[in-house]
Amino acid sequence: MTDFDFAGSVRWARFDPQKTLSRRKDDELPFLGDTAEAGQELMLDTCVYIDGLQGRAPDVVADLLDLRLSNHSTIAIQELMHTVGVLDPKHPGTKTAIRQIGTTVGEMHPHRVFAPDPDVLGKGALLSGILCRLQGYRKDARLRALQDCVLFLQAQKLGFTVLTGNIGDFDYLLQLIPTGRALFYRRT
Repeated sequence: MTDFDFAGSVRWARFDPQKTLSRRKDDELPFLGDTAEAGQELMLDTCVYIDGLQGRAPDVVADLLDLRLSNHSTIAIQELMHTVGVLDPKHPGTKTAIRQIGTTVGEMHPHRVFAPDPDVLGKGALLSGILCRLQGYRKDARLRALQDCVLFLQAQKLGFTVLTGNIGDFDYLLQLIPTGRALFYRRT
C-alpha cells in the first residue's frame, strides 16, 4: 500500500482555473529586498546553485543564506547531475563546471537533504500536468515544470520557503497554490 492518496489528489482539480495564467507584476510578488532578513527555513531551487556558481546571484542571496537555514531537495541534486551529464566533455570549461557542481553537492549537509515522498511526487505530477496544459508548455518545459512542482510542494509540506530566481514559473505555482511560499530574486 503506497502513501499516495489518488482520490485526494484528483480533488486537486479545484486548483485548475481552466484558463491560461498571466505573470503578475513584481510588486504583487514576494521579492527579496536589498537587505536579507531572518525568517522561515529555505529550500533552494536549482537555479540558486547555478546562479551562485556563475556569479549571477545578487549579494543579498549570499547574505540570506548566511542568515537562514538552507535545505536541499533531491530534485535539485537530480537537476545538477543532469547538467553534468549534458555538458560537452570536449568543452574547455566542462571539467571546472563539473568540479564546482561536485563541490556544491558535496557541501550539502545530509540532514538538510530531503527526498519527496510518494504523495508529493503524485500531486507534483498532477499539478505540473495542469500547469503544462494551461500554459501550453512544450516537451522541453514539461520536465522542468514537473521538477518545479515537486520542489514547490515538497517545500510546502516541510514548511519551507522556496528561494528562486525562476519568477515566471513559480508565480504561476503561487497562483495555483496560494498557500505555498516562494521568495524571488533577480539575477544580476
